[in-house]
Amino acid sequence: MSSIRARLRPRPMPLNIFQDIDGLPRIILTEPTGSSAEVLLNGGQVVSWKNERKEELLFMSTKTNWKQSKAIRGGISVCSPEFGNTGSLEQHGSARNRLWSLDRDPSPLPPSDNQCSVDLILKSTGVDLKTRPCSFEFRLILIPRVRNTDNKALSFTLSISNYLSVSDISEVRIEGLETLDYFDNLMNRSRFTEQADAVTFDGHMDRVYLCTPTKIAIIDHEKKRTFVLQKNAMPDAGVWNPGYRKVKALPDMGNDDYKFMICVNSAAIENPIVLKPYEEWKGYQELSTVSSSYCSGQLDPRKVL
Repeated sequence: MSSIRARLRPRPMPLNIFQDIDGLPRIILTEPTGSSAEVLLNGGQVVSWKNERKEELLFMSTKTNWKQSKAIRGGISVCSPEFGNTGSLEQHGSARNRLWSLDRDPSPLPPSDNQCSVDLILKSTGVDLKTRPCSFEFRLILIPRVRNTDNKALSFTLSISNYLSVSDISEVRIEGLETLDYFDNLMNRSRFTEQADAVTFDGHMDRVYLCTPTKIAIIDHEKKRTFVLQKNAMPDAGVWNPGYRKVKALPDMGNDDYKFMICVNSAAIENPIVLKPYEEWKGYQELSTVSSSYCSGQLDPRKVL
């Protein structure tokens, strides 16, 4: 089974922690079947996910700067406690630019869960209290959790950004978003309704689809592969590709990178999540791959490549 969840702790699979030549600490997770994942402690970012055939399933920019201590373009990253245009705050949140740590007292896995995983934790600091009037902790586990550790209410938005590797963006369609309303960030967040029977790409796209289903299919016709994104407690879904014009203005992407990637996010953006003092929020995301002969209405999670 080739799948990846927001939780990353191997039981009883091997876990290796090392610093590569650029000094970035990362965790390597492997399974007996041959599939693997790599997670940077900086940002809690997944930078590699390979199936049993050693095929890379995540996109990483050809201009990736592994020496920088901030978010890297690609992989899977957590954008919180804010996402989007937030004025003086970081546009996609501070969580992806901070150093996470291993949780030494992780929550137990469900008995039926034998996925390769590791628990990471990020706690608020004095710097956070200057822009956000209460403390919090963020755990990246099987069910991502945010806990309000203060006696004041906590409001936040969230996006788990999934950069997926595809054969060619012109061969990709997304099913499960038809007839839904979306904000178009290229049109000053104007609200529209999706009219097509599937989302396809012919240029720059930056949208947030609202009240989305728990299952979305990203179909790559040329590779005969479908990514299945399953989620809950994150009602929105972001869809982004810079297209051939916008990509030239991005210093951390190559001019042709847009052809080989699609970013589909699990998100809670339209309505911020509000936690009462000491209350906890839980969300969930799982990515898997199935035969591209399946569509969003026929996906069978048991038939995984």
